[in-house]
Amino acid sequence: MSDVAKRNLLRAFRLMLGPVVRLLLRGGVAWKEAAEALKTTYVEVATKDYGLHGRPTNVSRVAILTGLSRREAGRLRKALEDESAPEFSGMNSATRLLTGWHLDPDYHDDAGKPLELPMTGDAPSFADLARRYGGDIAAVTLLRELTRNEAVLRLPDDRLRVVKRYFMPSPLDPAAVLRAGSVLQDLGNNIAYNLGRDEGAVTRFEGRATNERMISGDARAYRAFLEREAQAFLERVDEWLTLHEASPSEQKKYRVRRFGIGVYQIEDQLMEGRDDEA
Repeated sequence: MSDVAKRNLLRAFRLMLGPVVRLLLRGGVAWKEAAEALKTTYVEVATKDYGLHGRPTNVSRVAILTGLSRREAGRLRKALEDESAPEFSGMNSATRLLTGWHLDPDYHDDAGKPLELPMTGDAPSFADLARRYGGDIAAVTLLRELTRNEAVLRLPDDRLRVVKRYFMPSPLDPAAVLRAGSVLQDLGNNIAYNLGRDEGAVTRFEGRATNERMISGDARAYRAFLEREAQAFLERVDEWLTLHEASPSEQKKYRVRRFGIGVYQIEDQLMEGRDDEA
């Protein structure tokens, strides 16, 4: 890679790091801790992505690729082997349960609306819904998280009403921080794939719509527009994915992979002028 290309890449890297560093500073993470995490990620990616014949990269090659000493690369690889994987199962199970509640006709009334469910009993009940869509997470655990995050309401008669389509942890919840990391990872993987793909390979969709001449007072109307239109789009995608989801027998027969799309709001901090937002 030429010096100019490397400088441009490092400049882009600083742009990517901005929101990450902002989050780290808010959480009290000092630069040395972040540097250790960066070194570890260098070793992780070099190990996984630069092996030969489908095998992980050996320590010597990792050291050459990353610029770390062989001893340091070995230490970080050992730390990665001992590190437990991030726990996404709870979030995934909660979202799948909410999707099933909204899409499965067994849990709909005659008008096609999600039923209010008793906690226990035969279908339709929350316990049965959890068995179908909650994976190995206990029904009481799922309900506790869903009610805590106001995705499900417990009514005076103890029946349960679903009020949200997706599980979204509260901002201070550790699960919310983990989710934020996974969102940035998905977006970064998309960009890295498109920039590094082989010539002629199909690109992965990535686009945005922005305008730099918006009056700040229109922010509320814009957010309402996004809540309506973006949410409707995500629900259509969710229905398509659910309709085409591989059955258990197909999952054993065919190679499966994760499909999806992310939608996020763009609204820069006010730089100049008067803030007229109501």
